[in-house]
Amino acid sequence: MRNLFFVSVAFFVFSGTSLQVYAQQLKNTVTITDGSTSRQPLKFIDGIEIKPGYQAESLPVKTESPAGKVEKPVTSAYTTNASAGNIEMATSLQFKYAQLLNRNVEFIINSSLFSFIDEWWATRYRYGGTSKKGIDCSAFTGLLMSTVFAVKLPRTAREQYNESEKVNRDEMAEGDLVFFNTRGGVSHVGVYLGGDYFVHASTNQGVMISSLEEPYYEKRFIGGGRIPE
Repeated sequence: MRNLFFVSVAFFVFSGTSLQVYAQQLKNTVTITDGSTSRQPLKFIDGIEIKPGYQAESLPVKTESPAGKVEKPVTSAYTTNASAGNIEMATSLQFKYAQLLNRNVEFIINSSLFSFIDEWWATRYRYGGTSKKGIDCSAFTGLLMSTVFAVKLPRTAREQYNESEKVNRDEMAEGDLVFFNTRGGVSHVGVYLGGDYFVHASTNQGVMISSLEEPYYEKRFIGGGRIPE
């Protein structure tokens, strides 16, 4: 009986120590890919939900994309007040666009940008249109850039192309413009979101997100552009 008592005490002491060690491990593994100290959105480690509020104090844990590659934070071509450190918890908007962009939720950080896209989502295309009743591609990019990035654009896709600094595809950042030849010359424009995705007012489906890797757009892609600040 005495031996059973000592075994029970030893078990609880060991269990308590193990729980403390595991809790510390959980705290130390909640981090972002660049290893900076920052509060994080919800994460799951070994099936356990980790609430926001843990500090990243140890070596970074690499975040794997669905393709098995280490995902990099999305940078913006323009200065905004959005940063990963400001995200206290993941929202439904972040989850929605993380799925659409095949991106980890902690990299959906520009809430103004994605709120704007969500507000205009599926608005039908109308040549010359500038409202929710219908909008064309250059009017949409102009409104997005002025609302989200405080950058003023000229009215047409060709004028926007002429005024922008040309950017190589592998150097494009969130907020750059992407230009296409859909009916001769510069005739279509969208706003780059990173990872080869861009948002635009398409003639068939209205405001939506597409990929530069889609055959239609890859064949007609002219290049990226950035408006000088």
